[in-house]
Amino acid sequence: MWRVAMSEEVGKAVQSVLERVKQAAARRPKTLPAVPPRLVAVSKTKPPEMIVEAYRQGQRNFGENYVNELVDKASDPVILESCPEIKWHFIGHLQKNNVNKLLGVPNLFLVETIDSAKLADRVNSSWQRVRGASSQRLKVMVQINTSGEQNKHGLPPEDTVSTVKHIVSQCSALHFSGLMTIGRYGYDLTLGPNPDFQMLLSRRQEVCDSLKFPMEEVELSMGMSTDFEHAIEVGATNVRVGSIIFGNREYPNSALNTPNPSPLPSPAPSPEKTSKTVSEEAAKKMHHLTVSEH
Repeated sequence: MWRVAMSEEVGKAVQSVLERVKQAAARRPKTLPAVPPRLVAVSKTKPPEMIVEAYRQGQRNFGENYVNELVDKASDPVILESCPEIKWHFIGHLQKNNVNKLLGVPNLFLVETIDSAKLADRVNSSWQRVRGASSQRLKVMVQINTSGEQNKHGLPPEDTVSTVKHIVSQCSALHFSGLMTIGRYGYDLTLGPNPDFQMLLSRRQEVCDSLKFPMEEVELSMGMSTDFEHAIEVGATNVRVGSIIFGNREYPNSALNTPNPSPLPSPAPSPEKTSKTVSEEAAKKMHHLTVSEH
């Protein structure tokens, strides 16, 4: 019975987030590229039934942080049968020894976390083998460590242009789609626009100026459960939202694994975040601040 209740809540949550995405896009300055934001539902630790329910509500893009979990879910018979048009995003740290496993995932749509030229080369050569006679290129984003934190993966910002240039000129099996960042957690929007998002915007400008790319062809993946509306308002084209759609993360040996017939838990950490908890009040405050800026 709890699964039915949770599925109903997932459906409502997807519709709610999609409406918030639409409203945030309407508040963007007209000077920004008019690219409709893509919602990536981050489903890590969640069962296939929840993914299927979100899919039934029209959601197509789903994100996973861990290669093994993505392999298991993308190959799950229920998902393969019920979600034929699903698009998987890999949004976690990718180690070179997991590249082949990742690229074998059915319906892999976008790898958002290329953080070095060497990793790009490995993914490029592996994709050439995987695709065989097909000429389809694999979409990738370059991950930037905009906050400079040592516990965050991603390129130093100053290496952005050279790495993108390497992918475009040397990795013929890859299609460069844009830039991605996680950024510092818990930024207070009363202090002004999020500096990590501003950093990603400026790096996109550099890439476009240096390589003569149209701005609208370089996507920005930034913004998670607590700040996706602000991210969209300043230019995000891809937001990664998990906990406010699927509820708190469920990890092995955790009390959160106990079946719970009640509605979805209150918003928890952003998709890539597991160490620091953001309270429901903080999430509401962030939403209020984002809306009240305009």
